[in-house]
Amino acid sequence: MAKKYRVGIIGHTGKGGYGHGLDRVCAEIPQAEVIAIADPDKSGREAAVERTGAKRGYAEYQKMLEKEELDIGIVASGYVGDHRDMAVACAEHGCHIYIEKPFVQDLQQADDVVTALEMRHLKLAMAHINRYSPVRMMCNKLVENGEIGEVLELRARGKEDSRGGGLDLWVLGTHVLDMMRMFAGDVDWCFGRVLENGQPITKSDVRQQGGIGPLAGDNVTAMYSFQGGNLIGHFASRRAMAGSPSRFGMKIYGSKGIIKMESRFLGPSFVLKDSSWSPGRTGSKWIPITSAGIGKPEPRTDVQYGNRDAMLDLIDAIENDRQPIGSVYDARAAVEMIASVFESHRQRNPVAFPLVNRKNPLTMLEN
Repeated sequence: MAKKYRVGIIGHTGKGGYGHGLDRVCAEIPQAEVIAIADPDKSGREAAVERTGAKRGYAEYQKMLEKEELDIGIVASGYVGDHRDMAVACAEHGCHIYIEKPFVQDLQQADDVVTALEMRHLKLAMAHINRYSPVRMMCNKLVENGEIGEVLELRARGKEDSRGGGLDLWVLGTHVLDMMRMFAGDVDWCFGRVLENGQPITKSDVRQQGGIGPLAGDNVTAMYSFQGGNLIGHFASRRAMAGSPSRFGMKIYGSKGIIKMESRFLGPSFVLKDSSWSPGRTGSKWIPITSAGIGKPEPRTDVQYGNRDAMLDLIDAIENDRQPIGSVYDARAAVEMIASVFESHRQRNPVAFPLVNRKNPLTMLEN
């Protein structure tokens, strides 16, 4: 018989809650059974026990990890400030991990989690569900097959709602920055700029953002170098600049056209086969891309199952001793891309990867 994985879920009702359905991810995974819930809020804990079918509930996640023999810990808390300690505790009790985004608050915390996992030969999967999207996989295949020619640049934007700027970079930018690495590989360097009310941020602009930690900026722009400078990626976000529909997502510009991707699990992507990138001049059309290919109907209807696919991949990674598709190293790399924007702004120069400074750059800003 296939192994049944014992799962414990950590949430925090009233302090970030449970992120994006991570508490319900095991509902349709026959290989996993939710054994326990940890949530310090009594009513929230009882509700989570009922909706997940957990056998027991705990007010403290440390006690749950001590008393239950778990195989996988789901760090579902939406409060990022707790993620490092929760993930390290799971690792110390021999649990593989599935974790909500953003990963952790800074690179030192990321390094701590990586070390805790490596010491015990454990796996972590990050809830960057675009990595598991069959539409995204099809886009990757089309790029590899030369559908838009040689890739020349990447352009991504955040959601640009009331969170636009630094908060958008952390909370939603983590998805599209991870998408950049999916297509372009590791980053060589970053050059970033962060403004507040039209002026470069200084120490006086830094505030504490619940869960995230030190934060600043309502206008963020960043340039990333990939593949030894042969490929450049851009990210930008400005507060309250969202259109309808949102620009949130990424475009891949190639010598023969463009692929445009939304940041949704089964959200349609589009290809423009036009080397001028100007359909107004050429009359070319944007053609939908689905998991079946260009211009074909989407065969999948399970639009909410990005987390399920990620958990299934984590289980397969455990059983075959490989890294998950979205591993702890990918999670750390996304944090590094975020931190590099603020570090570049602080140094007023491009910064090379890996970053030497592993602390939050905003704690080191000067006026």
